[in-house]
Amino acid sequence: MKAVKALLSGNGRQFGMIFALVVLIALFQWLTGGKTLTPTNMINLFNGNSYILILAVGMVFVIIAGHIDLSVGSVAAFTGIIVAMAMRDWGLPWYGGILLGLLIGAAIGAWQGMWVAYVGIPAFIVTLAGMLIFRGANQWVGKSNTVPVSSDFQFIGAGYLPEVGPNTGFNNLTLLLGLLLAAVVVVGEIRRRAKTAKIGSANPPVWVSVVKTGLLVAAILYATYLFSTGRPGTSFPISGIILCALVIFYVFISTKTVIGRHVYAVGGNLHAAELSGVQSKKVNFLVMMNMSILASLAGMIFVARSTASGPFDGTGWELDAIAAVFIGGAAVSGGVGTVVGSVVGGLVMAVLNNGLQLLGIGADLTSIIKGLVLLVAVALDVWNKSQGKPSITGLMMRSFGRKPDQLSVPAPVNPKPEMPTGTKSTIGTDA
Repeated sequence: MKAVKALLSGNGRQFGMIFALVVLIALFQWLTGGKTLTPTNMINLFNGNSYILILAVGMVFVIIAGHIDLSVGSVAAFTGIIVAMAMRDWGLPWYGGILLGLLIGAAIGAWQGMWVAYVGIPAFIVTLAGMLIFRGANQWVGKSNTVPVSSDFQFIGAGYLPEVGPNTGFNNLTLLLGLLLAAVVVVGEIRRRAKTAKIGSANPPVWVSVVKTGLLVAAILYATYLFSTGRPGTSFPISGIILCALVIFYVFISTKTVIGRHVYAVGGNLHAAELSGVQSKKVNFLVMMNMSILASLAGMIFVARSTASGPFDGTGWELDAIAAVFIGGAAVSGGVGTVVGSVVGGLVMAVLNNGLQLLGIGADLTSIIKGLVLLVAVALDVWNKSQGKPSITGLMMRSFGRKPDQLSVPAPVNPKPEMPTGTKSTIGTDA
């Protein structure tokens, strides 16, 4: 028991959701008779859910800031139809279509961000209106028709890392990517321990770090094996490369930049953040714009994988993205959440969907089970906090060294001369 507690203590708690994901995969692997962990199924699972994971990356910032965006599915669909028609009717090349789609997303995000940040209308209402507007615009512009896209454009949603180098029995680029990721995990843990020791803090026992890092590296290498040994012509999806790049970029934004800390501050305590000099209107504007840009990217990836844009694209996507963020540990009240947690939450939902489909469970029961999983995940977190214990969210967020969602924001100078000045108030989380 002491060994288990040591293994799950400190920074190891960041692995809580990952462990839950592994348990879920193992359960479906057993229930489906080994159909879950096959190269073809895992490639299809990742490729078919990458657009939702991209939405979750953007949605976590919206929710951390204390908002909800209901328009992402409609924005994705609207962007998809415009880009598909532009490439078909104007002869726009595939890279021009991608640029056009991102510009459309930025324009829509600026429009919605203006209403939220500078007019003061709640994001729920603004994006509900956006959901209706852009859903109707998608069907009006496309006349409810399906518009195909070129094979060059399809590469971003249905393409894979190419075969290069000698015939090793694996996709060499996928193998190299997996080995690099495993090396980054090992080096990162070594550097974390060295940094902790340098500042005089106590590190967990060496065996704890070895076991945790070993388990994570083993999972990475096994996933690498699955992705690199699929049927001929397949490997790690290009959409997965895009997702990984976005995760790295937004983890850096959320943990290492001023704007990232300001997002957490606004969601944690808006009044204190404003009094401390945080420009909340700018933060809210950028958060909404960023979400629409990523929604447009997700829409284009979906259209590329589907080979065509249709009138019903994007339906229900906002609910999947929101569920992924909350299952991944974000707080309903804002101020708490991480990019990695949201992606893991999205993978939990993807594995749940996939496993139930392999078991032949109908769409009705699948929807019920997904709803219960979301409800239980949030309820457990709320119950832990009501008992005075660290929330599951808080346990998970102790990762990547510094806690981005625990910010020290100086309080304003008290105007009363008899009161002390220069104090600090901490805007943090339950972590």
